[in-house]
Amino acid sequence: MAHATPTRPTTSGAIVELRVHGVSGAGADQVLNRPHVHQVAGDRSGGFFRPRPGYPDSTGTDGVTLEAYRWSDLPSGTAVRTLSLVFLLPFMLCNVALWMRPADTVSTRGFMALCRVLALTLTALYVLSIVGVALDLIAWRCMDTPSCLAGRSWLSWLGGRPPGLRLGVLALVPVAAIGIVWWLGARPSHSFDAFRTPTTPASKHRLSAVGQWDGEPLVGRLRSVHVAAAFATLSGSLLAARASQHSSWVMVILLAATGAVLLACLVLVTVVASIDRTDPSPRVDGVCRGLRTIACGLTMLVIVHIVISPAPWPQGGSLPGYDAIVAWLFVSQTVLVVVLGTLVIWRRGDGQHRSPLRALGAPVFMTISAGLAVAFSAELVYRVADLLDRNGTTADGLETSPPLAYKWAIFGFFLAVVTALLVAGLVTRMTRRERMRAARAIVAADFPHAPPQAADRLRRVEQAVARARFTENLEPLSVVYACLAALGLATSVLGLLQLRPGKVAQRYVGVPEGMVNFLIGSGSYVIAAILLGLVVGGIFAYRTAQFRRYVGVLWDLGTFWPRAAHPFAPPCYAERAVPELAKRITYLVEQGHCVLLAGHSHGSVLLAATVLQLPTRITDRVALLTYGSPLGRLYSRLFPAYADEPALCEIGERVGWRWINLWRDTDPIGGWIFAAHRPGKAETLTGPAATVDRRLTDPQDVVPPPSDSVPPPILGHWPCESQEAFAEAVRELTRRLRREHRTTG
Repeated sequence: MAHATPTRPTTSGAIVELRVHGVSGAGADQVLNRPHVHQVAGDRSGGFFRPRPGYPDSTGTDGVTLEAYRWSDLPSGTAVRTLSLVFLLPFMLCNVALWMRPADTVSTRGFMALCRVLALTLTALYVLSIVGVALDLIAWRCMDTPSCLAGRSWLSWLGGRPPGLRLGVLALVPVAAIGIVWWLGARPSHSFDAFRTPTTPASKHRLSAVGQWDGEPLVGRLRSVHVAAAFATLSGSLLAARASQHSSWVMVILLAATGAVLLACLVLVTVVASIDRTDPSPRVDGVCRGLRTIACGLTMLVIVHIVISPAPWPQGGSLPGYDAIVAWLFVSQTVLVVVLGTLVIWRRGDGQHRSPLRALGAPVFMTISAGLAVAFSAELVYRVADLLDRNGTTADGLETSPPLAYKWAIFGFFLAVVTALLVAGLVTRMTRRERMRAARAIVAADFPHAPPQAADRLRRVEQAVARARFTENLEPLSVVYACLAALGLATSVLGLLQLRPGKVAQRYVGVPEGMVNFLIGSGSYVIAAILLGLVVGGIFAYRTAQFRRYVGVLWDLGTFWPRAAHPFAPPCYAERAVPELAKRITYLVEQGHCVLLAGHSHGSVLLAATVLQLPTRITDRVALLTYGSPLGRLYSRLFPAYADEPALCEIGERVGWRWINLWRDTDPIGGWIFAAHRPGKAETLTGPAATVDRRLTDPQDVVPPPSDSVPPPILGHWPCESQEAFAEAVRELTRRLRREHRTTG
């Protein structure tokens, strides 16, 4: 823990320019553009820095006091972030989907219930994938096949043992897997207690709730429920296998108890509203912990019963009941996604006219989450099956063949990915002419007197603008992929009918069975390549700043929102960052300062949530400068109930419309918030909101300046603190603060 030096105001009434960086993870010296900085508050995870006094150029524009808030270490470290991006990505997307609901739905409670039930299915799928490997493939099939045990001493010691003993011993593997995610979800993160202050909500808009309340009580209850559901899933799998050849009063009791645990989990996440309480509730907390304890004890009893039960077991085939459980889970996920989509489309609410597809964010992300979870689980089972069968080229039709539901899942995922890529290529091709035409008009207006020798540079700028405009096409493309992924999940019902993908395709479509089996094998390798690409990309992202910006957008978007759907998602850093910013700003204002908040990229989102939490006596002395901000371009589309136009307008009103937003046409992430103000375009927006957005010409020129041999770079989403336009915006806002509050310094 780093001990910060207490801040002592240098000049009463001075203006402090507080900069908050974006997803780049830049150091405080880079954010402040000063080589010598020291920490004045916070710790190593999140801290406030200022230039060291006594060094030249230690102040900012017009003598303002510079300060930077560095929060990049709050989400997690490099290794944890990289691994989490792979293994917790479905959980994270599921959690984000909960916050993507439209501004007004038929039933908010029903929407949350559907999301949380889908989150429970992801936990069950995680357990079933481990069950498929440890119990179905290894304990049941491989250990019953001499050719599979040959040369595998780590398995042969259980070979020839009774099936009950094999299942009981290998059941410890999914128990350990549940314990791992339980530990990861419950491990202590950064202590946020010091950053929470008992305040009343300052805004009626939902964005102000981020970081305002303690999310740990809700996460703890959800964690207990998910752990209970995980153990009940394992117990149900073992009991289904045993019930195929044996029934007794003990089996009936164990089955009834397992069903009761699963039903209780569903009731807690759908019906019990007090689970959302943000303060400790001994009664609800005790029920959740008790359910978790019962589920753990029940699983131990089931394992003991499986081991000591003397009744005979069936021979050959797959683990009894396992294929049907997996297939029914996939079908349930499909039905839930369809119901969720119907619910949000039924009533989109006001303010959705800007984007006809924006209301579909929740079902789209939830479908992508479920599709990825199914693909990862299917790949795990399929790859282990392929490894166990040393002599086969694919796992299709072999003794260690995975369940048909997984084969259909891989086949559907592969077709969805290939089709989505083809559609993306087609959309790219079809929209390229329109995007290039718009880009040429923008570049021509920005550089009307460019010399002929700058033609190549002009083309590069046009291409950068055209690429940045492709962001608007990602929304319909994601909807297309989600629909294809949902269809892939729906085909799992064919696994219940014992229909193989190859035979179905050959009979009804005319595609040879061998080709379909080849596509299934290819799909397995595609999923493996995606997993490997995520790991390598996560590592590479921390070595290349340009690539890090795009990876960081996904990560910071997902971990910004509190864990209200899936408790095993990565922790929310906003629960500390937003209250910490609010506390620091309040302190500076109470010391007599005015504060200019400058946020780049995702830093602007943190500041937006912070401003909505500050009381009027504080915001009266605050101005806001955002640049590269995704508030209007991404957040208002993806989270219409939280970053809608009324919320953005209230931010402006709270700071007295002392708000300037800088944006570039070459930026694929940030953009304007209220009005584009492009050259030659007539704006219909009037009032104070029309004065917020300022468009920056990027690059500053297409020919080298007299003092240089190369033209200025194309900055895109890079920060602009060193540009004159940024300094001019700071001057304008500080003049307004000084004029309205008669400050000095």
